[in-house]
Amino acid sequence: MSTAMGASDGTSDRVWFISHAGADRAWAEWVAWQLLEAGHEVELDCWDWGTGDNFVLKMNEALEQGRMVALFSPAYFELERFTTPEWTAMLARQKQITPVRIAKTPIPAILSPFIVTDLFGLDEQTARNALLGAVKGPSRPVRAPARPPGMLSRIGGTGPRLPGSLPRVRNLPARNAAFTGRDSLLVQLREALASGQRVAVQALYGRGGVGKTQLALEYAYRFAGEYELAWWITSEDPALIPDQLAALAARTGIAPAGTAPAEAVELLLAELGGMSRWLLVFDNAEDPYALARFLPGGPGHVLITSRSPLWSTYAVPVDVDTLSRSESVALLRAQGAVLTDGDADDIASTLGDLPLALAQAAALLARGLSAAGLKEELAANLVEVMKRNPPPGYPAGLAAQVRLTRSRLQAQHAGAGAVVDALALLAPEPFPLTFCAGRLPEQASVLLGEAVGSRLAAVDVVEAIARHGVARIQDGTVQLHRLTQDLLTGQMIRPERDQAWADADALLTAADPGHPGDPRWWPSWQVLLPHALALDPAQLTTSQGRYVVGRACWYLMERGQPRPARERLQRLYDACLQQLGPDHDDTLRAAHNLARAYSDTRDYERARALNEDTLNRRRRLYGDEDPQTLASVVALAIRLQALGRHEEALALEEETLAVQRRVLGAEHPDTLITASNLAIRLVGVGRVGEAVVLGEETLAVQRRVLGVEHPSTLITASNLAIRLVDVGRVGEAVVLGEETLAARRRVLGAEHPETLITASNLANRLADVGRVGEAVVLGEETLAVQRRVLGAEHPDTLRTASNLANRLADVGRVGEAVVLGEETLAVQRRVLGAEHPETLRTAYNLAVDLADVGRVGEAVVLGEETLAVQRRVLGAEHPETLRTASNLAIRLGDVGRVGDAVVLEEETYARRRRVLGEDHPDTLKSVEVLEWLNGLQGEDLEERASGE
Repeated sequence: MSTAMGASDGTSDRVWFISHAGADRAWAEWVAWQLLEAGHEVELDCWDWGTGDNFVLKMNEALEQGRMVALFSPAYFELERFTTPEWTAMLARQKQITPVRIAKTPIPAILSPFIVTDLFGLDEQTARNALLGAVKGPSRPVRAPARPPGMLSRIGGTGPRLPGSLPRVRNLPARNAAFTGRDSLLVQLREALASGQRVAVQALYGRGGVGKTQLALEYAYRFAGEYELAWWITSEDPALIPDQLAALAARTGIAPAGTAPAEAVELLLAELGGMSRWLLVFDNAEDPYALARFLPGGPGHVLITSRSPLWSTYAVPVDVDTLSRSESVALLRAQGAVLTDGDADDIASTLGDLPLALAQAAALLARGLSAAGLKEELAANLVEVMKRNPPPGYPAGLAAQVRLTRSRLQAQHAGAGAVVDALALLAPEPFPLTFCAGRLPEQASVLLGEAVGSRLAAVDVVEAIARHGVARIQDGTVQLHRLTQDLLTGQMIRPERDQAWADADALLTAADPGHPGDPRWWPSWQVLLPHALALDPAQLTTSQGRYVVGRACWYLMERGQPRPARERLQRLYDACLQQLGPDHDDTLRAAHNLARAYSDTRDYERARALNEDTLNRRRRLYGDEDPQTLASVVALAIRLQALGRHEEALALEEETLAVQRRVLGAEHPDTLITASNLAIRLVGVGRVGEAVVLGEETLAVQRRVLGVEHPSTLITASNLAIRLVDVGRVGEAVVLGEETLAARRRVLGAEHPETLITASNLANRLADVGRVGEAVVLGEETLAVQRRVLGAEHPDTLRTASNLANRLADVGRVGEAVVLGEETLAVQRRVLGAEHPETLRTAYNLAVDLADVGRVGEAVVLGEETLAVQRRVLGAEHPETLRTASNLAIRLGDVGRVGDAVVLEEETYARRRRVLGEDHPDTLKSVEVLEWLNGLQGEDLEERASGE
């Protein structure tokens, strides 16, 4: 199968595309070199393809010119590898593929027809002969090879040795046989070092325990065949570097034995500057300036491992972070442990995918500890587990590394040590430390105050933390690994932990971005949120800290996530109640926030009771006109409205608005919010015209004072669009609804609950102006998102479902409308209650649809039940009560109860004239119904007369 192809099929036997997994690049380069030396043309992706080239297109172009050598290895057959489409595509062209095996690996059954030549386990000459025999090329060059413009043309010499063979001059530590993963990073390093640019010096940096040293060591072994010498220099203490370089100079004969270290280093660096194919590894270097004088120039390669990222002057920093989950699982199993996928995932998650911790866990598993036992030990004794003896290749276990790093940091920069201790109690997410500069409250410790007292001081702290590799640093934020946090807190004594709690509280206070209802601060709240939620409310020591946690929960509710906010606010309120008492300002503030969380999670009665208690206490403590008291009044009115107690809610809000206008001013944001809410209360008692006037006035002021896209402005606009319909201004309602939906999508996001409310309302408006098809599409889209985001039984979801049932009927899908209406009504009766206004509205709509499908008797029964409840709950003159009455009159006419229908519609007409006015569309509709009923009555009289 490996005979050269002739011109008959249009291909050449002298151009070979080398197919390989990224992890096997060293083998690919060796094979390419051998084929070049044997006179073949070669195409190798890492030599010939540029960044951004389309892989599949380039591969196909190469195959059109010749044949393929496929390097089979375990990595080659991983499903996510690019090699999978390569060999899959080649199955139909078997004569063009020559497979060689470079490591022991089973061959997939689909490739069993191929004859595979093994290259691994052979000496270099035997392996070369086997390769050339497989491709049946000439045994010696017939012309000078055309070398690619990449790495090989620059390094000179004889080309790479067989992968796995070691340099003649070396002092590499023992290879870690359990090393797994990091293939993409290894390939990235090889490509960077082989490019011949400034990147020939690479600095691997990262937190302690991420495996920087192991990565550098694996690179040295995996690509050992590329180098004539590979020298390892322990670099934590710069004073020890000269002796290690002098030993290399003596080993290579560059400096005679006995030469003074300084002179030997000078000779060595000068010689290396003119040589190629050497690798120096400076392990655990921390001070770039101290190492700089030991970095040779020239075409050789340098790797640096360090905890510090501050290498950009002398090297290209390469961030080494935790493993991927699949790599973590492989590392846990590397020593033979048999783990279920679930156990492996649990352990890797607990250890945060940190290589050193995983290696320690793998060692315990290999020594006989069961997966269940290890998980129990990690949950109960994490610090103790991480104290165990370090695995091979690591100088110390993770616990010892963390302890040593903390001690060094405290000794060299005590303020940075205080910052790290405080961050250990916050979330394992980036913390905006430089934002806190100059904003610390008084309770901060002296060390923390000095450390973050100014931006420049904070920058020094960030640099010190980065230099010690205890955290990740990016854009002024500091991020501790969760496992590092656990070990730090576990190693603190009680006084240290107490001080860390106080400092964490202080940092949280200093990082407060601003009012959580203002979208300008939402990106900052998104960063701070995990830290605010990480602190145990019972451990908060100041009012400022409790205030920030409350604001963080308010931000969650503003973003449509009330359930996690409720859980945290409940804990905060309970802690305040226990520690401070029911009348403390912190307790009352927590109660106010918690009541909103109750309401947002549909626990309306509990919300009302807590609001009412808070209001009574604030009235007694602060007086009726205190802003906090007024806020409690407004909140209570909202709760009463949710419970259908509209008159009480209206009275409270009217009184509050008058006081706020006098005390705060007519344009204060709180006054405007109350005015916007009052417009809703007016609608609740049927005073729709007043609601529209107040809504328009409020919206105009909010747009001027708060801005057109402020959330409070958008709430008023969304509500006003609904009210405009109620007074017949449907066209204006559609325009306002479309503007508001666009703004909310832009400001809040397409899936925010408030955005979805506006979308649902706009669907109704579109239907009102005859754009029914658009209304159905928007309604269906909105309902699908609400069901996914809010849940099928959320009141907003049910409202959209009820409205969509109407729209479906409007486009002739009446059967679907009835089914959706019946489902929605059943859920609303269970979730909201049979007398809730939303439930009654769905019942009214369903009665209309039942009549449309011929179920007129059921429609009459449902209409009579609904009207009776609406008259009791909403009042006889509420617009929705009147709408139900008018529809019921039509249904009564349909079933022959014309006299009852006329009486009911005459009452309805009189009330509509009084409440809505002579020219309101609903009033005019009553005139039409009465004319129709009178016509029915006349027909009935004629039939009776003729019958007599």
